[in-house]
Amino acid sequence: MPSAYATSRTYTYLHEVMPAVTQNNLIEFSLNAFSLWSSHDRYYFRIAFGVQVTSRLVSKVKELVDQPQLAPAAGELAPLIDEMREILARPGLKNLPEEDVGGWYWKILRLDQVFRIHEKSALDRLLQLVFEVEALVAMADVTSANRFVLPELQEGSLAVSAQGLVHPFVQDAVGNPVELDQSKRVLFLTGPNMAGKTTYLRAIATALYFAHLGMGVPATHFKFTPTQRLFSSISLSDDLRNGISYFRAEALRAKAVAQAIADGYRVIALLDEPFKGTNVKDALDASLAILERFASKHDCLFMFSSHLIELSEQLTVTDQIDCRYFEADEGAGKLQFDYLLRSGVSDQRLGMRVLREEGVFDLLDAIQ
Repeated sequence: MPSAYATSRTYTYLHEVMPAVTQNNLIEFSLNAFSLWSSHDRYYFRIAFGVQVTSRLVSKVKELVDQPQLAPAAGELAPLIDEMREILARPGLKNLPEEDVGGWYWKILRLDQVFRIHEKSALDRLLQLVFEVEALVAMADVTSANRFVLPELQEGSLAVSAQGLVHPFVQDAVGNPVELDQSKRVLFLTGPNMAGKTTYLRAIATALYFAHLGMGVPATHFKFTPTQRLFSSISLSDDLRNGISYFRAEALRAKAVAQAIADGYRVIALLDEPFKGTNVKDALDASLAILERFASKHDCLFMFSSHLIELSEQLTVTDQIDCRYFEADEGAGKLQFDYLLRSGVSDQRLGMRVLREEGVFDLLDAIQ
């Protein structure tokens, strides 16, 4: 494959504003080429460098597509390689010199005319294809190096089924399942701080994103129906410059999800402790209203984490909501977490204990 340096410099050369010799007639071309060479040293040397790096890039792409291993290329790679071969067979690119281009200005500027005038659109497309192949290779390398599993596509209404799902950045991560379909289209997730709620949602979001890219996912099994819109509300922040408070940012994200549903898209949305930017009563009412409406939206899936365990009584009467939780071991010594997903709703409250274990109260009480 061409180097990243070669592709970036070729792109810059093709799109940089520089003089060019546009005449094809031999005499007119020769006169204008001499004029450019003799009068525009700064431009000429940039043009010469661009011609050299572009020639090397084309040569490397030829080496790539001529590899015997790619002759029977299949899947998504096949049409990309075939299109590369078609571009390289164009008259202006087919017979480029194999050696480094240099020396006589007439030869440099004739190739510059080919690259930046006659074959510019073809070279732009060739670069796009190189970028796509590089992306596919990178995804394949990551999938292989991390032993990710290739997802299984399924048709029909939106559903996600996974076993052994982990977040790829967590060392020695504990795998957990995901089971959502139209009979249980809302996951209501509870549990104390540090037990794993946010990491679990991030793991699901990452796996869904990877799966839609066509690469492997960090799980032992992963099956899904492709969606049209994927939303997350995990790391929102306020925007003082535009006068958007934290709660308004939460409301705007909820509105974006609602708008996508109203527009008829199949939606998957993950919301981590939404509406914590307002008081508890508002947060309780808003969460209940949103969850009840989410549960009624066919062909969509929602994951909703919360500390508002008071919601559980109202939610248990809705069949489409699946309640799951993480918990902490409050035995002797410091808190322990197994990060295993359980069925039901957690009523653990650990805020005071965590503050005590961190010595916050002792520090404050010791101040005279």
